[in-house]
Amino acid sequence: MDFLALLIICVKVLLVFAATMLTVLLMIYAERRISAFIQGRLGPNRVGPHGLLQPIADGIKFLMKEDIIPAGVDKPIYLLAPAMLLIPALMTFAVIPFGSDITLFGRNIPLQVADVNVGILYILALTSIGVYGLVLAGWASNSKYPLIGGLRSSAQLISYELTMGLAIVSIVLLSGSLRLNDIISQQQGHFLSWNVFKQPLAFLIFLIAVYAETNRLPFDLTEAEQELVGGYHTEYSSMKFAMFYMAEYANMITAAALTVTLFFGGWDLPFLNETSMGMLGVVLSVAAFILKTAFFLFLFIWVRWTFPRFRYDQLMNLGWKVMLPLALFNIFITAGYLALTI
Repeated sequence: MDFLALLIICVKVLLVFAATMLTVLLMIYAERRISAFIQGRLGPNRVGPHGLLQPIADGIKFLMKEDIIPAGVDKPIYLLAPAMLLIPALMTFAVIPFGSDITLFGRNIPLQVADVNVGILYILALTSIGVYGLVLAGWASNSKYPLIGGLRSSAQLISYELTMGLAIVSIVLLSGSLRLNDIISQQQGHFLSWNVFKQPLAFLIFLIAVYAETNRLPFDLTEAEQELVGGYHTEYSSMKFAMFYMAEYANMITAAALTVTLFFGGWDLPFLNETSMGMLGVVLSVAAFILKTAFFLFLFIWVRWTFPRFRYDQLMNLGWKVMLPLALFNIFITAGYLALTI
C-alpha cells in the first residue's frame, strides 16, 4: 500500500468518526427537542440560539463531574465495560457505504472506510461484542440493580440478535452476497427494487429487533428507571456514564444506516445513475443517504416518546414465540421462491 492510499484511508476514518460524533450531539439535541414537542413543552432553549449548544453544555457537565468509583467493584472490569460498549459502536459504521464512488487524484475512491466481502458478518460480530459491555458493567458494579439490568440485557440481546440475523439472511439470499455494496447494487433502478417492497416481513422483523438491540423504548428493560434506577449504568458517573450515553446514540446511528442500506437502497436515488453524474452524483448520493438515515433516527425518537415499555415476559414472548417463527417462515418462503425461479 502506497502513502497516498494510506492517507485516503486515514482521512475517511477521521471523517466518519467526526460525522458520527457530530450526529451524536445533534441526536441528543433532537431527542430533547422532539420529546418536548410531543409532550407540549419547549425543550432546551437557553444555551445558545434555540438551545443548540445544550449538548456541548451537557458534555462539559460530564467532564466536570466527580469521577466516583464505588467500594467493592471489580475495578479493571468496571473501567473496561464502557469502552467495550462504545468502541464497537463506533467501529461498526466502517463497512457501511454512504455514497457513490468519487474520483480524485486519478483514483477511484469508494465512500466507505472498508469494503469487506463479509460486511454483514462484521456488523453482527461487533454488535455481539457490545453485549459483553452491558453484562460486565452490571456484574462488576457489585450492586443488585446493575446486576439485574446486565442479566436482562444478555437475555434480551441474545433473543433479538438471533431474530435480526435471520431477517438479514433473507436479504442475503436475494442479493447472493454478504457485501453491503452488492446489496445496494441489487436494489438500484427504481424504488420498487428496494428490499422493503420485496421483503416487507423481514423489514418489520428487522426494525423491531433493532429497537431491542439498541435498548430503546419500548424495549429498554435493561435500564427501566422505574424498576432498576438506571440498570447496568447505575453505579457509573462522569465520563464513564457519558460513554454509555454516547454508545447508545452511536448504535442508533449505525442501526438507522444499516436499515437504509439493507432495505431502502442505501445511498441510491431511484431513477438516477449517480456513478455517471460525476461530482453531482456523489453529492446527491451522500445527501440521499443522510436524509434516509435521518428519517429512521427521527423514528427512533418518535417511538420512544409514544409507546409504553413492555413487561419483561412480553418482551421474551414477542422475541421467541412471535418474531423467531416469523423470521424462519420468511426464510423458507424466500428460499423456496428463489429455488423455483432459478
